[in-house]
Amino acid sequence: MALFGKKQQSAEISLKDIQLPEHVGIIMDGNGRWAKKRGLPRSAGHSAGAKTFRKIARYASNIGIKYLTVYAFSTENWKRPQGEVDALMRLFTDYMNESLRDFRDDSIKLRFIGDRSAFSPGMLKLMEENEEISRDREGMVLNLAMNYGGRAELITAMRSLAQDAADGKLRPEDIDEKVVSDRLYTSGEPDPDLIIRPSGENRTSNFLLWQSAYAEYVIMDVLWPDFKESDFDAALIEYAKRNRRFGGV
Repeated sequence: MALFGKKQQSAEISLKDIQLPEHVGIIMDGNGRWAKKRGLPRSAGHSAGAKTFRKIARYASNIGIKYLTVYAFSTENWKRPQGEVDALMRLFTDYMNESLRDFRDDSIKLRFIGDRSAFSPGMLKLMEENEEISRDREGMVLNLAMNYGGRAELITAMRSLAQDAADGKLRPEDIDEKVVSDRLYTSGEPDPDLIIRPSGENRTSNFLLWQSAYAEYVIMDVLWPDFKESDFDAALIEYAKRNRRFGGV
């Protein structure tokens, strides 16, 4: 994975000239560093990052992206200081309340992917209400990966398959890629075509490990709170330049 900057974008190419990816993933990285550069607490970086998330999610929907998966909170993020974790939970709660209150006419269908067992009853109720109220919307599917980890997702899928095999519902020889994909949190959705990682870090960070096997990665030297619609455009244009061979020639 190589670092990509906006200066590499051709000014002669615009979104109307390219075919957009169907499914985009974003690793929302750099909130803490953004705050540190400004002498602010990390919670201020997360608040700024939440505003960027709202802006980019709406923009992606408006330009015709069909699926957007954002990495909001990983299984490893519980190791952070308790004050920071509490601030993130408050942000998630605020977003879900805002979604219920203000986004009733929005076309975005909201899904939460990850292990929900660690969240409070109040947060679980908000998740369920948001999913239910947006269930019949026909616009972009927005997956919020919360308490999500690619390895944990695969373990959950393998346990489910093993239990079905033990119960005689599934023969080991019947397990193929589709069977595995159908047990993942993103079941029924296409794999991501493009994964964007702001902040310049060259890591997958346990994000969509199975689903991103053939995804194109664009690493951008911009911290997530500073990420703009023009950065999203630049990543889409860079993606369109790639020759996706899926192992062929």
